[in-house]
Amino acid sequence: MAEARFLTLADVAEILNISASQTYALVRSGELEAIKIGGRGQWRVERDKLESYIARMYDQTRQFVAAHPFAEGEPPD
Repeated sequence: MAEARFLTLADVAEILNISASQTYALVRSGELEAIKIGGRGQWRVERDKLESYIARMYDQTRQFVAAHPFAEGEPPD
């Protein structure tokens, strides 16, 4: 069976290892693109949009690390 094109917010939360409320906040803020479908307006995230979000977060992390190098002797968080 092929992978589903759309994921529920619970699916996204599990994939990202974050809470459902954090996932909802990402969608509501526009950081993660999603659509509302059906009569009850349930949120769905297209798998490609999630992969784009993850790639964007990797880029932002690389930029952050480059701008804030680890100082010698400084303990990691």
